[in-house]
Amino acid sequence: MRMEDMILVSVDDHVCEPPDMWEGRVPAKWKDRAPKLVHKEDDTDVWVFEGNEIKNVGLNAVAGRPPEEYGMEPTALHQLRKGCYDLEARIDDMNVNGVLGSLCFPSVPGFVGELFARQVKEHGEKELAEAMVRAYNDWHIDGWCGGAPGRFIPLAIPTMWDPELMADEVRRVARKGCHAITFPDTPGGLGYPSLHSDHWDPFWKACADEGTVVCIHIGSGTGMNLQDPGAPVEIMISSTPISLFGCATELVFSDALQKFPDLRIALSEGGTGWVPYFLERMDYVHEHHHRWTHHTFPGGKKPSDVFREHIFTCFIDDAVGIQTRDLIGVENITWECDYPHSDTTWPRAPEVLWESLKGVSDEDIDRITHLNAMREFSYDPFAHLPREQATVAALRARAKHVDLSPKAGGGGKTPSDYERGYATIGDIMRQMSGAISTAFDEKDAR
Repeated sequence: MRMEDMILVSVDDHVCEPPDMWEGRVPAKWKDRAPKLVHKEDDTDVWVFEGNEIKNVGLNAVAGRPPEEYGMEPTALHQLRKGCYDLEARIDDMNVNGVLGSLCFPSVPGFVGELFARQVKEHGEKELAEAMVRAYNDWHIDGWCGGAPGRFIPLAIPTMWDPELMADEVRRVARKGCHAITFPDTPGGLGYPSLHSDHWDPFWKACADEGTVVCIHIGSGTGMNLQDPGAPVEIMISSTPISLFGCATELVFSDALQKFPDLRIALSEGGTGWVPYFLERMDYVHEHHHRWTHHTFPGGKKPSDVFREHIFTCFIDDAVGIQTRDLIGVENITWECDYPHSDTTWPRAPEVLWESLKGVSDEDIDRITHLNAMREFSYDPFAHLPREQATVAALRARAKHVDLSPKAGGGGKTPSDYERGYATIGDIMRQMSGAISTAFDEKDAR
């Protein structure tokens, strides 16, 4: 196989929602309370919902910006590549990157819809929150994914405050062709019951029944791993993917995977290189301790067996994970681009990935790059686009008009005064403090 012959499906990308996304999707009763995009006097765009503003921050959408301008400052749509929020431009950016398919996590509502769930927690407004979750999912499935058939894997957000409602939404969106939904890495981090309770059983059952993948993204329950504020920010960024080590352990040793043998879970943006040691460690602990802990798996299975039966991983650039794929299980590995976030390999994803795939068989390359994703997410792009038109070379041939000039000079303030010679975790925490949901002042609107 040549690099140009690969077919790439990314199971972790992101969308910065467009201003018109709510139009025609929110019931009349709630239309005036739907989020609205507002341009402020400081030249940033914010979403306003129930008197609070939600900013898009720099590292969430830096594709095409010079690396020197990265940061967590609030941004406006005009500072971003149009592909971050415009469907036609996103297809262009996928084509120029040789990417056939994409699963896009949300931005405005948070990974698991916490923007709306807070209305229930803080104000008891269940009907409003449910209407907003359903409207978001309808836009994502019908508008974003439906606007380019075959190019996207639909992903829903849950009604986290009610597992029965969650189950209903899983079944509703499955009827619309969506077989993926988000869930937090640590529900307790958001104030919800433990993974080790039966609270979530209606949700797990619906996902198992419908063949719906539970997508658990890094930082979705615990947030960013913020250590010593004086430390280099690279420590925070480096350690975040491995935060799913703990989540994966919780899942494997939970009752849920035994109760629902058809349940499938994706560890989104968690990488793969750590998985062989993780599996080895779990098996060692189980064998070493189960006689006194009395914890058992059905049929004498090992924890690594349970992991491979239920959980799959994804990576951006992970040569170690590729080299140890047989220890992980090549059927459990998928690829991601992470467009337009700061870790993305866009627009050179094929070139970067190809370096890690040297010496890998064509069969394994196909599994990792697209076949595993197609199987897990009930995704069939070839029903819309012939295979020969889905390769890196074919897609790039359709994107010769795409402008790859850096979108420079439009960003906000630098993340740090570099007093220590480098950006620190504290610098980023201070910059983020102005970019989280805060009270909106109408006087700030332009």
